[in-house]
Amino acid sequence: MTDDKAQEPQGPDLKSGVDLESLVENSPLLGHVDGEPVILVRQGENIFAIGATCTHYNGPLSEGLVVGETIRCPWHHARFSLRTGEAEGAPAFNPVSCFVVQLTDGKVRVDRKRDVNFQIACPQNPDSVVIIGAGASGASCVDMLRQKGYSRPITLVGNEEPGPVDRPNLSKDYLAGKAPDEWIPLRTRDYYESIHVELATADPAIRIDPVTREATLRSGRVLQYGTLLLATGAEPQSISIQGAELPHVHRLRTLADARAIIADAQRAKRCVVVGSSFIGLEVAASLRERGLEVAVVGKGAIPLEKVLGPEFGKFIKDLHEQHGVRFFLGSTPQAIKEDRVELSNGQTIDAEIVVLGVGVLPRTALAKDAGITVDNGIVVDDTLLTSVPDIYAAGDVARYPDSISGGNVRIEHWVLAERQGQAVARAMLGIGYPFRNVPFFWSQHYEVQISYVGHASSWNGFEIRGDLASGNASAVYRQGSRVMAVATIGRDRVSLAAEAALERGDIRALEFVLRGQQ
Repeated sequence: MTDDKAQEPQGPDLKSGVDLESLVENSPLLGHVDGEPVILVRQGENIFAIGATCTHYNGPLSEGLVVGETIRCPWHHARFSLRTGEAEGAPAFNPVSCFVVQLTDGKVRVDRKRDVNFQIACPQNPDSVVIIGAGASGASCVDMLRQKGYSRPITLVGNEEPGPVDRPNLSKDYLAGKAPDEWIPLRTRDYYESIHVELATADPAIRIDPVTREATLRSGRVLQYGTLLLATGAEPQSISIQGAELPHVHRLRTLADARAIIADAQRAKRCVVVGSSFIGLEVAASLRERGLEVAVVGKGAIPLEKVLGPEFGKFIKDLHEQHGVRFFLGSTPQAIKEDRVELSNGQTIDAEIVVLGVGVLPRTALAKDAGITVDNGIVVDDTLLTSVPDIYAAGDVARYPDSISGGNVRIEHWVLAERQGQAVARAMLGIGYPFRNVPFFWSQHYEVQISYVGHASSWNGFEIRGDLASGNASAVYRQGSRVMAVATIGRDRVSLAAEAALERGDIRALEFVLRGQQ
């Protein structure tokens, strides 16, 4: 919610103009045009003016980072073209406004909005595109194909209704009761109809044939494709114990899963979350905000220790305990009853709801049956092409070459999956390039957001810079002398700068960024 003061235009009236000398190179100046927030960015002789509000979650682009001819949002790292306003990098799909700039007698004035067309002439034009998987990668691939001018048939095949949803929100604001249903769809069926894309839901693909270029759906329908994207994602795991299949035991992956948990939460008082992962702890925080008593059961002694390190993990544990969450660590559930969970150490926890957050497995069966190379995911090259021509893979299911570690990785991050979908669209049209995006994710725990860039599956050097307790810190993860990842709280600019330096492989710039935030 915003008050009237927050909605008042900030900064100068850019229609009236500002002095050219007041613009600092690559430093956004926030102003307004006819009441709309706008940023000015000067790069040498070029001066750009675009909308100042990120189209993802309304983040302030004036606090973002300029990288080349783009600006990156400080909240969730969406990327926009300074020249056109195009949403070039997820999680934003929609562009921001772009304005005409005039420079006269040392005065910069912002005039009318520009009509911008992002379509370009592409060297490749497949007869048709079939996308199997209506999640992050599938939805972003569709948008990028149409954005660049691809006009031939696209079919987006999803396992369940309603189609693409904002899955990170399912364990955060939506589960907490702070986000309404209308916020959850990434794109609606009406939207897909408006851009002439067929959304086929509740009829999953059961077979693909690379020889005949056909995908067969469960209903028996056969789809011909010119090129195909496998964006099948991952399947949440269960546990093999007594009571794991009881109706009050939930996993969280889909909108239907979230709604089932919410329905139970409205008549329950106590919940046990099995698994002290990011998803498990986000569920714990959301259900605490609904007023439930929450207990978290985890194998490790410290939550998230393998990902964030012991100090950061303890900080997150303490934060949850301050909000009333109880932890039962170093133990596993032995049985689930209708009103309780029995642990392997003999303890018992009362619970009317149980949520399992015990990891996922990539959905590779379609690819394997089609003769596509599979190894802990669908193996792809640096353009996300599989071992079979004209079949790509992206998202949680894809195992791709990592520019940071130099090995092949499969990473289950939402923004990365969206960016891979966008990269596949460009590759299908012949305007692609090797995928070098640095992984990024965010995790929300009450008032604290953790931002993480890079990928450190293991590290032998670790340090905290700043003060976690005050909500202003960076955690640096190294393999030898090389920085593999950076996690931050309260340091959005550091996170953005670290991401950009990791992309460039600029170790000196990265160390400079980190030294500036002791």
